[in-house]
Amino acid sequence: MRHALSLLAIPVVASTLLAQVYPAAPRQAVIDDYHGVKVADPYRWLEDENSAETQAWIAAENQITSAELDSIPVRDRLVERLTDLFNYERFGIPAEEGGRYFYSRNDGLQNQSVLYVAESLDATARVLIDPNKFTADGTQSLADYAVSPDGRFIAYGVSDGGSDWNTWFVMDVGTGEKLADTIADIKYTGVAWDRDSSGFYYSRYPAGAEGKPDDQASLMVYHHALGSTQADDTVVHKAEDPTHNAYGAPSEDGRFLVITHEKGYLANAVYAKRLGDPAAELVTLFDAWDAQYRFLGNVGETLFFATTKDAPNQRVVAVGAANPDRIREVIPQSAEPIQGASMIGRHLVVQYLADAKSLVKVFDLTGQMVREVDLPGIGSAGGFGGHADRAETFYAFNGFTQPGAVYRYDVATGESTLFRQPEVKFDLDAFETEQVFYESKDGTRVPMFLVYKKGMERNGDNPTLLYGYGGFNVPITPRFSVARLVWVEMGGIYAVANLRGGGEYGEDWHLAGTKERKQNVFDDFIGAAEWLIDEGYTSTPRLAIEGGSNGGLLVGACMTQRPDLFGACVPHVGVMDMLRYHLQSANARQWSDDFGISEDAEGFRYLWEYSPYHNLRDGLSYPPTLVTTAEGDDRVSPWHSYKFAAMLQHAHVGPNPVLIRIESRAGHGAGKPLSKTILETADVYAFLAKHLGMETE
Repeated sequence: MRHALSLLAIPVVASTLLAQVYPAAPRQAVIDDYHGVKVADPYRWLEDENSAETQAWIAAENQITSAELDSIPVRDRLVERLTDLFNYERFGIPAEEGGRYFYSRNDGLQNQSVLYVAESLDATARVLIDPNKFTADGTQSLADYAVSPDGRFIAYGVSDGGSDWNTWFVMDVGTGEKLADTIADIKYTGVAWDRDSSGFYYSRYPAGAEGKPDDQASLMVYHHALGSTQADDTVVHKAEDPTHNAYGAPSEDGRFLVITHEKGYLANAVYAKRLGDPAAELVTLFDAWDAQYRFLGNVGETLFFATTKDAPNQRVVAVGAANPDRIREVIPQSAEPIQGASMIGRHLVVQYLADAKSLVKVFDLTGQMVREVDLPGIGSAGGFGGHADRAETFYAFNGFTQPGAVYRYDVATGESTLFRQPEVKFDLDAFETEQVFYESKDGTRVPMFLVYKKGMERNGDNPTLLYGYGGFNVPITPRFSVARLVWVEMGGIYAVANLRGGGEYGEDWHLAGTKERKQNVFDDFIGAAEWLIDEGYTSTPRLAIEGGSNGGLLVGACMTQRPDLFGACVPHVGVMDMLRYHLQSANARQWSDDFGISEDAEGFRYLWEYSPYHNLRDGLSYPPTLVTTAEGDDRVSPWHSYKFAAMLQHAHVGPNPVLIRIESRAGHGAGKPLSKTILETADVYAFLAKHLGMETE
């Protein structure tokens, strides 16, 4: 959090009622015309993130925020407690290639988890890639990796300072020697190896000005041969439509190159090309742009897909490469939406959600159900990767009070065996999880999870942290979190509302929270807050709301619509200017499937109605607010948070503080070193403890 820049000579100004002193933020006369409506944007200058003026403002804001948070006595104790409790061994899900097993491990307080390799599942693992050695402060991370089918090579991406831009390298797994192969300036892609391990496919933006990748263009599929340079990589496929991002990967049997075109999140197109035949033409499998199609695998000429076509909860279908117009249903949709599916050991393993909890079933390739996977409790299961011709797979299972254990699963026998089980220093029996349901404004039944200490009394006096997301078909399911349990340990309630816009109940639930229906998401969140108060769990002075990214938008919209309802607000890395979000990058324009876009007259109308930056009103008293962002965030540009904080500090009256915490050497969240995570969590909880009236001495 401590910014390297000096404060410079930026003045500070008192807010209304002389309650707080904030850095001066000049208001400029910038007016945009949206379909005949004049809209002011007085803080447009903060979009120039690297200007001297913006950097001086950042430094001044961080100085004020640091002074305020450092003065809260409980903060240092929170740092100590979080550090102590995060110090436990934890593991990632193993992946097997060429007889070798690869998985991550963190010994407790390592900033980044370390990638290990073992020659068999029972053999002693050795360190393969230790990201903690990339930099002294842990701000470079292992973003992704892919192992060649023979297990000999590993391609891995490195992120610097939390950026989505990665540089990929190749290593010999046996010797640990890094090869000369380097793929730079890569964003929003993994790699997919040739089945003979001779090279791999990946996607990248074309070169723009000064040879740098142009992320306002669309991704194209390239092929890299081992031993060559990036300059020698060949373009394998480029979408004719410049708004389509293209991705390619070989089928596991090496028969096809499966190419996907993505544009937004609601529908895609899929093509296939036979490998090994230079004269083979591209075969269109799905190009009506009428649904989502995700390739699961193939058996000979038959390709299997999970799709939302005629199935908002998804179903599994099969098509023949020679006659793709003939679609055969394999697994019909059910009342529970499909969250993931994979082809393992000549079976289909399908992950469902039942009221935001995991349910996993195994089917044969004809669609006959074989069994339900016996999960170790009520919570979230993830993983189930592997190979179509091998019965072995792995999954992780965790819940709000269940640390993430990793299991090996045999698809042929149905047997689960424990691979690794973490041990934490909490008395987990002291906590209780409850699932409740409440009615939103329009009568929709919405689920919510509550975590609290056993013996909690519904006396209206419990400090409560309400979290939500509500977007992009992403379900929020039970997850173990040391940080969340520290909040509960402090005497708080942690509440998670499963809002429309997410994926908890399939595509219909998702669409009910998109575009002109986005207000449903905010109504659901406001409804959760009102229910918690009406049912005696908490009260307005003791209720805080929190969310990140799309969830940061959620917090921003709800606090502008109902500033009277909340005792504190914490929007993280939020999308706050809904009229200009799409201008930050080509990827952001893809979000219009969920948000709509101001270039469209109707889209402008409903975006303007709730855009947090544009709906702050002068002279209102807003709750104590801590905005957080990071200078390296290239997914949701930090200028969203800058502009929102500046506008909020200008508009707000009264004694409640409005602070912004701007992290350096970090991005949207992925790859953030543990040391930074602990400090940020301690800052947030200290802020909430002070302003929700919790014990801070």
